[in-house]
Amino acid sequence: MFRDQTKEVRIGSVRIGGGNPVAIQSMTNTKTEDTEATVAQILRLESAGCDIVRCAVPTQKAAEALKEIKKRIHIPLVADIHFDHRLAIAAIENGADKIRINPGNIGSEDKVRAVVDKAKEYHVPIRVGVNSGSLEKPLLEKYGGVTAEGIVESALDKVHMIERMGYDNLVVSIKSSDVMMCVKAHELIARECPYPLHVGITESGTVYSGNVKSSVGLGIILYEGIGDTIRVSLTGDPTEEIRTAKLILKTLGLKKGGIEVVSCPTCGRTKIDLIGLANEVEKMVADIPLDIRVAVMGCAVNGPGEAREADIGIAGGIGEGLLIKKGEIIRKVKEEALLETLREELLNWK
Repeated sequence: MFRDQTKEVRIGSVRIGGGNPVAIQSMTNTKTEDTEATVAQILRLESAGCDIVRCAVPTQKAAEALKEIKKRIHIPLVADIHFDHRLAIAAIENGADKIRINPGNIGSEDKVRAVVDKAKEYHVPIRVGVNSGSLEKPLLEKYGGVTAEGIVESALDKVHMIERMGYDNLVVSIKSSDVMMCVKAHELIARECPYPLHVGITESGTVYSGNVKSSVGLGIILYEGIGDTIRVSLTGDPTEEIRTAKLILKTLGLKKGGIEVVSCPTCGRTKIDLIGLANEVEKMVADIPLDIRVAVMGCAVNGPGEAREADIGIAGGIGEGLLIKKGEIIRKVKEEALLETLREELLNWK
């Protein structure tokens, strides 16, 4: 189903599915038991633009820490549980706004039912998550290895199990580190699953390789109208996941707000330090709440034209640059004053 047709699910104060905006998620990499470190990281994620945050709950102490963490943050808190159904129950009792489980590793159907009954009691949604690395042996044998079809069948089997237990407050997640397999799996499951889909490329890698793989995979899936909430999985600072996710959504026209910076790749005609300037501009505008495009261009060939297409821009010359606003040249500025001049214009934007 396309995202405007999926069931609406409420996760704390955030609603996903049913045509709601695609929500951005991340996951803490602190020890959840360390309340101070976890809260501090979540607050940084909030500032970066995270809509929903998830914490690992591998111990009873981690489950109990959720209660204090929840008091000190401002976005919905999701508990990630594997293997022990008692931790899922404890997480719900300690205030988790959603739980993530893979029923396949929780244990017997009775244990899954105990989790479902507790979620039902507290009206907490369950994210049913299946990764390609956790595919069951019968499905591996049926499909001759890990395939998109096998991932989808595994996920739907678990969804139907929970439905039979009388619960449909669900979000579904199917992930693979193989980008094109992940794309195909989402295309298949969208035909059969009415629930909102949490989309991501799992174990995608470091900031560099993970950004490329996530942008390709998420870009294709989201462009097809599939996906209600996303996480960019990166090996690094989780705030980088938020930056990438926001840019993916903005590029696809699925998110408004925030300054978009466009800059030229530079060439032998460039007479100013455009690479350094572009990086400084990107950092500078991160916290400025405007929905505009800023161009940072390096020479007289395409620079003035590209800058005119943006809301405001700089077109470099020899040790200087033109400041262009709403298609008009405002003034000529020395290279060392370009950044501060642009900053003043943005802070006083009209």
